[in-house]
Amino acid sequence: MAAELEFSIAALSGPARRHIRVFQVHQFLDRFAMGLTVAVVALALTDRGMDIFQISLLFGVYSLTTMAMELPFGGLADNIGRKPVFLAAVVASVISLALFLSTSDFYVLALSFAFIGFGRALRSGTLDAWFVETFKAAAPNVDVQPALAKAHWANAMGLAIGAVLGGVLPDLLGPVAVGLGVSIYDASYAASLAVMLGVFVYTLYFIEEKPRPLNPKALKQGFTTVPLVIKDAGLLALKHPALSLLLAALAFFLMATNPVEVIWPTHAKPMLQEGYANTIIGVLTATYFFSIAFGAWLSPHISRIFKRQHAMTLAAAFACMAVFQIALALQANIVGFALVSIVYSVALGVSETPASSVLHKCVEDHQRSTMLSLRSLIQQLGAALGLILAGAIAELYSTPTAWIVGAVFLVLSVVLIAILAKRLGAGID
Repeated sequence: MAAELEFSIAALSGPARRHIRVFQVHQFLDRFAMGLTVAVVALALTDRGMDIFQISLLFGVYSLTTMAMELPFGGLADNIGRKPVFLAAVVASVISLALFLSTSDFYVLALSFAFIGFGRALRSGTLDAWFVETFKAAAPNVDVQPALAKAHWANAMGLAIGAVLGGVLPDLLGPVAVGLGVSIYDASYAASLAVMLGVFVYTLYFIEEKPRPLNPKALKQGFTTVPLVIKDAGLLALKHPALSLLLAALAFFLMATNPVEVIWPTHAKPMLQEGYANTIIGVLTATYFFSIAFGAWLSPHISRIFKRQHAMTLAAAFACMAVFQIALALQANIVGFALVSIVYSVALGVSETPASSVLHKCVEDHQRSTMLSLRSLIQQLGAALGLILAGAIAELYSTPTAWIVGAVFLVLSVVLIAILAKRLGAGID
């Protein structure tokens, strides 16, 4: 295999540069739509009369739906094309938002969250695989990690800006919403619905993929080959030690970090003064995503320090996060919490693309979407287990205790990635 060339945006061909720009705009818009609701989802559910247990159940519906659908739809994207599967994901998101806006009933909300999980499963391993494959065709033997970093930067920026606006809208338009007899948080959800419709149009016209057969026979084949696709993906992961180590490390990583991402608003809110709580939560959420975006931008530069050994970069990022997660748990005021949260999120952003680069280097194009879905499935499982464990520990002791225990899983991730780096350095697959 030819050695990879160092990435240089100026040296890329016109089609390769355009490909990066198109995907950056797409990722920004898609995550902007999601960001509009991410900062206020728990508050919106509370405003609809849901208690903490019901909110937990709704997120459980989302997780279970995502895990059940991840691999089948990753394989479907490999068979019928990435673009049509992603468009179906956008339709699922639109249905979810419409259902949420239409009801305060728990069971209809559960259906809405099921559609969120359905859309997440459809998204997984679709356009990411399309981006990598098309980039490699346009820029042969060029290191894809910096290109992925640019996409992740746009992704995080979309979430960040969406989170700010999603937090501001309820405070800004709250009186209007009350006058109309709807929840103040419906403004954020309505804005998200409008942007998601824009994502559908953008994908339809700007994401170019050679059409694959979209007839009932092709669709049937996509579903009937799912067991074989799942078997091949599982065997590939089991037979490829590098993949097995990476996937196990990522599972532990999500076990540690997902409880922080989910629980932090409930931990931070008592530190805040009442008044503009929605806006402040939105700004803090945006700061989290902006920091991830900065970390994604920083990632290629840090990778050069480790001589573009992506596994070493990943191990260093996980080690830093273990320290920062413990420090975050020990903060008692909002200023200290915000500052530690920023460095924690930067390290999280740094970790994104090295992990993706290692995975993409280990798989062939025909299984890329499936392996991305397998990665997402394993991460979802790790995230769900981590949240259950953290919730139990937080209930028995405290949230900071749960986060400190979670840091142990980050240490385990560091150990596994260090072993992976040693194997890759020795040329062992």
